[in-house]
Amino acid sequence: MPTLDRRRWLKVSAAVLAGGWAGACASGPRGRLDVPPTWTPLRPVRVSRDRVIRVVAGLRPYRAEGFVVRAERLAGKLLVHNYGHGGGGVTLSWGTAEMAADLVTYGGREGNVAVIGAGAVGLATARLLQRRGREVTIYARDLPPNTTSNIAGAQWSPATVSDSLDGPFGHRFERAARLAHRHFQNLVGAGYGVRWIDNYFPRERPPGAGGQTSRIRDLYPEWEELEGDEHPFPTRYARRVATMFIEPHRYLRAVLRDFRIAGGGVVVGEIGDLEQLAALAEPVIVNCTGLGARELFGDDSLVPIRGQLVVLRPQSGIDYLTVGGGRFSTRGSQYMFPRSDGILLGGTFERGVETLEPDPVETERILADHAAFFGAMAGKVGGLAEGRPNSISIGRGTARHLRQHVNHG
Repeated sequence: MPTLDRRRWLKVSAAVLAGGWAGACASGPRGRLDVPPTWTPLRPVRVSRDRVIRVVAGLRPYRAEGFVVRAERLAGKLLVHNYGHGGGGVTLSWGTAEMAADLVTYGGREGNVAVIGAGAVGLATARLLQRRGREVTIYARDLPPNTTSNIAGAQWSPATVSDSLDGPFGHRFERAARLAHRHFQNLVGAGYGVRWIDNYFPRERPPGAGGQTSRIRDLYPEWEELEGDEHPFPTRYARRVATMFIEPHRYLRAVLRDFRIAGGGVVVGEIGDLEQLAALAEPVIVNCTGLGARELFGDDSLVPIRGQLVVLRPQSGIDYLTVGGGRFSTRGSQYMFPRSDGILLGGTFERGVETLEPDPVETERILADHAAFFGAMAGKVGGLAEGRPNSISIGRGTARHLRQHVNHG
């Protein structure tokens, strides 16, 4: 049977969007294609203010030196730290939880364990300790859905974890990533809200392969570089990788359920100081407080990085991620993550900003950038469907018009 190259696939998929499958099939030599394409058409996101259902902001607990997993003594108890993951908390949670659980197992103290914090890191740590035969109680100020982890975009990709992966921390980072990746594979399915998905990185220049990704390149299957009309985005280049995607509202609820079914206890309340922490009945304590470790343990190296998200009403047929927007990204980080509870548009990366109050100016900027990007994507797909690949470019005037439409529409 004849095969279709990627360029042909894109034109066929564009025709599907423009006129339906029957119209696409009519373009073959005998009026039909011998085989249907396996490449799934990508639909543009509909971006408008009247589709916004909420705007939220969260604080990433960032340390330039990277996350902390270490053991020490506190008033005769074994204290294990597991915090400071920056923007990789959900991604690395099972990996650093495994490392923390090792410190508990081989730390010379038997008995029950208190886990402080009920975000992704705390829940994963608590579950692994249960599996190792410990009785665990979670102490937390907030429970899902009121944790920072619930706000996370949560694609499996350890981003903004440290300033550098040189030296010993790079090895710890890689170990945590590989452990976490394997754990999340075991959770793929509707029950935990974890699935495989295509992740695209639209760029105007060829994307580099450096940074944190280089150490764990093999954890991103189906990696390929696309150019021109090999992809539907309004940029010259796009990288496609397969990655896991976690829906926090489902995932955190399911892990907390498992913890309780296994006999875990939960105490809701705030631990204000080390004296109160040391007074807990458990002889082993694991600190998973994230940004809270700055006040509780005096770790001044922790810096909040504020991230703001605009959430659109869910849209059927959107089953891919985008990170970046080329010339349509005016400031900050730009990404689109489709979840069952809404399409997340990001975002901001505001180092040292601690307020959780959304910024209306950033809301408008996020909407305008995504409206321009997906509007130009619709134009490119439509141009390819009509066999006019040279008509897909969008001028600055068109992009400006789209931004004005979002700002004033």
